[in-house]
Amino acid sequence: MSHGSRLRDRIAEPGTTPLIGVYDMYSASLSAAHYDGMFVSGFGFAASYYGLPDTGFIAWPDMVAFVQRLRGAFPRHHLLVDIDDGYVDPEVACHVVEALERTGASGVILEDQKRPRRCGHADGKQVLPLDEYLAKLEMVLATRRDMVVVARTDATEEEDILHRAKCLAATDADVVLVDGVRSVEWIRRIREVVDGKPLLFNQIGGGKSPRLSLAELTELGVDVAIYSTPCLFAAHEAIDSALAELKRADGRLPAPAPDGGVGVAASTRLLERNIARRRTRV
Repeated sequence: MSHGSRLRDRIAEPGTTPLIGVYDMYSASLSAAHYDGMFVSGFGFAASYYGLPDTGFIAWPDMVAFVQRLRGAFPRHHLLVDIDDGYVDPEVACHVVEALERTGASGVILEDQKRPRRCGHADGKQVLPLDEYLAKLEMVLATRRDMVVVARTDATEEEDILHRAKCLAATDADVVLVDGVRSVEWIRRIREVVDGKPLLFNQIGGGKSPRLSLAELTELGVDVAIYSTPCLFAAHEAIDSALAELKRADGRLPAPAPDGGVGVAASTRLLERNIARRRTRV
């Protein structure tokens, strides 16, 4: 069974499917120990790979190369990939989708933002004319073989949100995402207009959307939840705290935790699992 089919089947199961945002191979290694699905977050990748905000700096060959490394280490995990606006040009978007499907991505998210783009939870977003986005989306849908395609709108005006969500649901896209949803009531309204089409909800720390459990999302009829930044923001806080403590201690490393904590041995064991997965590829 293809990676796309496996993700599509998982989404069709009862409940909300969680996909955890990863930004490098180490965060993915940790995520893989807890969840069977990953989301390759544009926010996290731009921050990790370039040290830049998520405003359109990502070059598609870098993203494809990262997904290739992920698939090698995690042959059975679901990998949903953020490809922003398809890197502007529709032909490029199709080329990237072909490359990612060959690499083993399970699915992609294609948004309707125009450049300069923004994080989906930032102010100042602008969207393409709907017919222009739909034409690009249709080209991508015609290009993919079995990959899951998530159609995403970043519309901010109430009437436009519902109109675009309904139009996206009428396409052959597998899933619909309205990013930056601000309330539970709006989740309900979007769920109603997309009818039976699977719905994706994006949770990001400090973002505009409400913080909801998987049980709450299931009750609202949400089929997929992507968690864009828990790994990135946890690393930010932990690294900053550890280095501040090292500075206070005049460069002396802290004593090992009673249970051994995270050191060379624990880190090596984590990474050795990636070698084992390669050897047991199915």
